[in-house]
Amino acid sequence: MNVAEAVGEALARLGAGTVFGVVGSGNFHVTNAMIANGARFVAARHEGGAATMADAYARVSGGLGVLTVHQGPGLTNAVTGIAEAAKSRTPLLVVAGEVAAAAVRSNFRIDQAAIAAAVGAVPERVHSPQTALDDVARACRTAVAERRTVLLGLPLDVQGAALPDEAERRSAAPRRGRSEIPPLPVPPAAVVARLADALQAGRRPVFVAGRGARLAGAREPLAELAARCGALPATSAVARGLFAGEPFALDVSGGFATPAAADLIRRADLVVGWGCSLNMWTTRHGALVGPDAKVVQVDVDARALGAHRPVDLGLIGDAAETARAVLAELADRGHRATGYRTPEVAERLAREGRWQDVPYEEHPAVEDDPGGPRVDPRTLTIALDAMLPRERTVAVDSGNFMGYPAMFLDVPDGDGLVFTQAFQSVGLGLATAIGAAVARPDRLTVAALGDGGALMAAPELETAVRLGLGLLVVVYDDEAYGAEVHHFGPGGHPLDTVTFPPADLAAVGRGFGCAAATVRRTGDLAAVADWLAGPRNRPMVVDAKVTKGRPAWWLEEAFRGH
Repeated sequence: MNVAEAVGEALARLGAGTVFGVVGSGNFHVTNAMIANGARFVAARHEGGAATMADAYARVSGGLGVLTVHQGPGLTNAVTGIAEAAKSRTPLLVVAGEVAAAAVRSNFRIDQAAIAAAVGAVPERVHSPQTALDDVARACRTAVAERRTVLLGLPLDVQGAALPDEAERRSAAPRRGRSEIPPLPVPPAAVVARLADALQAGRRPVFVAGRGARLAGAREPLAELAARCGALPATSAVARGLFAGEPFALDVSGGFATPAAADLIRRADLVVGWGCSLNMWTTRHGALVGPDAKVVQVDVDARALGAHRPVDLGLIGDAAETARAVLAELADRGHRATGYRTPEVAERLAREGRWQDVPYEEHPAVEDDPGGPRVDPRTLTIALDAMLPRERTVAVDSGNFMGYPAMFLDVPDGDGLVFTQAFQSVGLGLATAIGAAVARPDRLTVAALGDGGALMAAPELETAVRLGLGLLVVVYDDEAYGAEVHHFGPGGHPLDTVTFPPADLAAVGRGFGCAAATVRRTGDLAAVADWLAGPRNRPMVVDAKVTKGRPAWWLEEAFRGH
């Protein structure tokens, strides 16, 4: 057995159940070895798409994401997706071929480890045949236990070398001993008591749960703790749906918050972030935190505490375990309070708690458009929400349109929205949806894209067709990079660089084998209803010609961060 075969076998054993990638000569043998040992390989059309598919798969499945790429350009093509995963702390293993140390004039030679480190990933390498299996185990352990994106370089000369007999015997031996994953951290009892004191003193407490709470599976203990102390639970955008069904839930805190939620959060006297960075997006640059509010932050990473704003109390701990510890402390004290959960708040949330409940003035349907009328993106999304099955996964690309699907399409739980926005790259949404659909084939997956992101990612429509995914691809088509149009247009700047002539994106979808429809009125969504009623054995592309004269409501807030 050579090293490439041994590494592929080891990876399959250590969690590489589904592998995404594009195969070249540098990763050909190791990829086939993973397949031979039971891994499912999903071939993408571009390494950037493969990286994002693997990222989304890990987020939705809760397991290890695995990407396999060729050396040099195979890796550089994937860098944007790797950066998004690294910034999101996705447990992703990138298996990349690497030029042999002696091949100093290879045209593929680049400093791959430096590239990985530059975007926040952890560089690792299979150093030799003798250390190969230990190197693989270390890379997987780092990815899973530390929730990091790890680049595992496989030099070609090492790949082709024979695995030493001793290493092969060690590989075949059963593993013993305790799990490599460390126990979940819980703050000391005295610090837990301080948070319990704050919750007892709070009259209008609000919880904001983020990515860390979602990953920790903290919904139940946080919901129980919120009920005991009278807190209103909210989430950051990436954790949307975590408190779905909770009667006092505020949905999202930040730029996507409803007017009612934003007002209630501003009036809180205590804000507790659970696995949430409390960054500018989640707090609207601090405007959602009242001037006299006490702020508490709970996170497993000490570096996250106070990173974006000062906090009055910081606790290093797992969100779920810390919530359970505080819950036990309050129970021992016999404390239970109504807090913010008054009949008035309940009535307001029942009346104004969803974006669908917020009145709006419809954008004009015709704006001198030669193609005909255009549909208001809010009206479009509300109509879609009513049509789609409740069990759904919504994957959202980046752009002016993104708030409409992120807020007007309900999601059933904390896994229902896949929001690859840590790097704010346009073009990741379709690949995100494909990875999510592979992870959860039991749910309808909706890819919500702008026309710019759709055209960037169009080759992956072939991937979705080839896989037979019943994927609904909704393109909010304003024939522009709308965020730039609405940000720079009012200043009188020329917009030729960010506006484009009309494109028939439905025809593009049909060219790849998708079902497709152009939507200019809600009545045109009848084609979507027909597709939903059918076998859904291929994707459907909806080219929604949306109104383009006005910016999304959150855009001004978003651009304050630039």
